[in-house]
Amino acid sequence: MGVALLIAGWGVGDTGYLLLVRSGTGASPTDIGASIVASPLAILIGVIVAAVATTAIALLADRVVYKPMRDRGGIPLLISSIGVALALRSTVQFVYGSQTRGVTGTEGVQRSDFLGTGITVDLHQLTLLVVALGLMIGMHLLLQRTKLGKAMRAMADNKDLALVTGIPTERIVRATWILGASLAGIAGFLYVLERGTMSYNVGWFLLLFIFAGVILGGIGSIYGAIAGGLVIGFVHEVSLIWISSDFNAAAAFLIMILVLLYRPEGIFGGVTTA
Repeated sequence: MGVALLIAGWGVGDTGYLLLVRSGTGASPTDIGASIVASPLAILIGVIVAAVATTAIALLADRVVYKPMRDRGGIPLLISSIGVALALRSTVQFVYGSQTRGVTGTEGVQRSDFLGTGITVDLHQLTLLVVALGLMIGMHLLLQRTKLGKAMRAMADNKDLALVTGIPTERIVRATWILGASLAGIAGFLYVLERGTMSYNVGWFLLLFIFAGVILGGIGSIYGAIAGGLVIGFVHEVSLIWISSDFNAAAAFLIMILVLLYRPEGIFGGVTTA
């Protein structure tokens, strides 16, 4: 997000303040105009930089941590991933500080009725929705229509058999890391854009909902992860009608538990490669 602020606020605020999103000094996000309306080019470049930076960090983590442990089973990998997540969280806190600060401009980003449904959305929320739908369709086409997607599905089914049949497994693993990290970077950027504020704890809190969505949908199924995420998000928001915001997260996890009691393999548990 710092790169988007730097481009949108060039000549308005201090370079160091903009790049590190420092609070307390400099122009406000509204003055800078970091929004999809006032500075669409800055937002586009910010999305690209977020994807590239996240990919670089993921490839480094894979080379240093995950690659040497791939044959040691799932539990060591899970424990090491928690360690990596904690290290990244501490690094973000060290660089950006622990304060929550506003990052999104509001000029022209007014709320309006969405297609006459009575649901009001602003342009940042609409941008997130359109990009998310586009990425989901793109992932579907990649997995079902391309050689890379078919190789990824074969690897998910049986890695040893895929290796015997000539699939370059190491290159497929690397491509998977690049694809997954790029999607994570784009999602993180758009989430902060829609949220309007940035904090080192934002991604950490989201991890619980991500795990819940994946488990609910069925581990191994990308369509299950999408469906599980939609269910968790829907329950999390709709439950605000009946209960306090302090407990809506508990409602989402309760739905996950109830579904898994009757379908332990998850919503799409029978599909392991797609």
